[in-house]
Amino acid sequence: MSMKWISKLTVLSITASLLLVTGCNDNDDDKKGASPQINETVVVSVGPRPTFLVNKMQDSELKTQLTQCGGNTMYRHDFSIGHRGAAMQFPEHTKESYQAAIATGAGVVECDVTFTEDKELVCRHSQCDLATTTNILAIPELASKCSVPFSPADAVNGVLATAQCCTSDITLAEFKTLTGKMDGANPYAITVEEFMAGTANWRTDLYSGSGTLMTHAESIELFKAAGIKMTPELKSASVEMPFDGFSQQDYAQKMLDEYIAADVNAASVYPQSFNLDDVKYWITTNPDFGEQAVYLDDRYDLADFDPQNSLTWTPSMDELANDGVNIIAPPLWVLVTLDAENNIVASEYAKSAKLAGLDIITWTLERSGLLADGAGGWYYQSITDAIDNEGDAFELLDVLAKDVGVIGVFSDWPATVTYYANCIGL
Repeated sequence: MSMKWISKLTVLSITASLLLVTGCNDNDDDKKGASPQINETVVVSVGPRPTFLVNKMQDSELKTQLTQCGGNTMYRHDFSIGHRGAAMQFPEHTKESYQAAIATGAGVVECDVTFTEDKELVCRHSQCDLATTTNILAIPELASKCSVPFSPADAVNGVLATAQCCTSDITLAEFKTLTGKMDGANPYAITVEEFMAGTANWRTDLYSGSGTLMTHAESIELFKAAGIKMTPELKSASVEMPFDGFSQQDYAQKMLDEYIAADVNAASVYPQSFNLDDVKYWITTNPDFGEQAVYLDDRYDLADFDPQNSLTWTPSMDELANDGVNIIAPPLWVLVTLDAENNIVASEYAKSAKLAGLDIITWTLERSGLLADGAGGWYYQSITDAIDNEGDAFELLDVLAKDVGVIGVFSDWPATVTYYANCIGL
C-alpha cells in the first residue's frame, strides 16, 4: 500500500490535552502496492503502555527485541491505524480522539461515516449510537426527538433500560451541539444520568468531559492538516433507503465527493464498507478510490462460517479479486488459529486471501480489556488457549505482521502498533 510521505518535520508529544498536531502533506508521490513504511520526518510519543505490555510478555526472542527498542525514537507509521481515533481512552470519533491517535503515531485514522436528518455526513460508529456515545439524553429538546426515548429499567419485571437516538433524528446543526462521551450505557439504570454512566471499567472517563463531535468534512481537514491518511467507513443506514430521496449510491458517492472537494489524493484514502456492493460501486465508478477500497468481511457472522474451511465462505477469495477487490479486512480472530503445539499461526482464510493476491487489514487490537481476565474475549476467540497475559497482544501482532502479512492493524490505542512497527522495522 501507499506509505510514502513528504511532510514538514513535526515533533509530536502526548500531553494531557493532546493539542492539535499540524503539518503539511503532498501525496502526489504516493504509489499503491508498496509495503507499509515508516515516516521518518514525524517523531511521535508512544507513552508507557507499549513498555508495560512488553514487560508482561513471556521470555522470548520477540520480547528481547521489543525490550531493546524501549529508548528508541518512534515515528509515525501507516501500519498503525487509529480505530475510531484512540477509543480506549478518548470518546470515539471526536476531535480529541483523532488527535490522540495522530499523536501516538497512527499513519491512518478512521472516520465512520453516517448521515443526519438533513443528509449531512458526520463521524459516528453507528447511525443510532448517540444515546451511548454522546450527551443527547441530557438535552431534553433533543432527547425528545430520539427514535426510542429513554425508558428506565424495571428490575421486578426483568426489563432493561433502553434508548435509541440516531443521527437521522436530528439536523447537522443539532448534532454539532452534542458532546461526545465514552461509549457505554448502564442497562440497569433508573435515570438518564445512570444510563449514561456505562463506561467499561478497563477504560477511563478522564478525557471524556468535552468530546468534540465532527462532520466527515471536518475530519478530512483535520487529517489533511496533520499529514495522515484516511480510512472512512460507510456505515449501514439504520433508516430505510432511499432516505428522503437519498439513495445508497448517493450516500456512497457523497462520501467520496467530500475528499474530491477537499483536493485529497485518492492514494491517501482507504474507503471501507461491510456492504460489498458499496465496494464494487467505488471500483466501477471511482476507480482511483476503488483501487484501495476495503471490503470489511462480515461473513464471520454466518452460522456455518469456519476460517479453516473455504467452503463456508462465499464468494471465494479469487472471485473477490476478479471483481476488482484489492483489500479485505476481517476481525483478528479470523486470520489466526493454533497449531498442535498451541502456537499462533495463520488461518486457512488468511492463506487463501494472500494466494488470491488480496492485501489484508485487520481489526481491532486493544479493544478486549484485560487479556488475563477473559483470554481476550471475542477478538481472540480462535486462539483463546494461547492467551493468558497482556503481552500476548504483541504475540498476536507479530504473527499478523510476519506470518499473515497484514498491511495494517486497527487499534483502539495506536501507540502499541506504532511501537511494534518501529521496533520490528516494517
